[in-house]
Amino acid sequence: QVQLVESGGGLVQAGGSLRLSCAASGRSFRGYAMGWFRQAPGKEREFVVVISWSGDSTVYGDSVKDRFTISRDNDKNTVYLQMNSLKPEDTAVYYCAAAPSLTLRSRNYDYWGQGTQVTVSS
Repeated sequence: QVQLVESGGGLVQAGGSLRLSCAASGRSFRGYAMGWFRQAPGKEREFVVVISWSGDSTVYGDSVKDRFTISRDNDKNTVYLQMNSLKPEDTAVYYCAAAPSLTLRSRNYDYWGQGTQVTVSS
């Protein structure tokens, strides 16, 4: 079992930045790809970005490409999401998740965090 805890969410003005963290505990998450998803009120969960275990491969959703950056520190069992140039449409609950391979499909993720709220004001 892997426990994931997100942090770093909050309220920010449009154009601002936030850095989310996702700390893993429990059994080793060695070998797991880590993804970020988000869900806005009344909308389906949306893929944001995923990073491979080694960190060599990443895939970004079109809506966040060139604005968000994912990274991971496997020694600290932590994944980061640096979000720049935030827009009101980025407002959502952000979830990190762990999957056995690089994937964009939420159903392929085995473990999920509880989420952290990000609100971008205009």
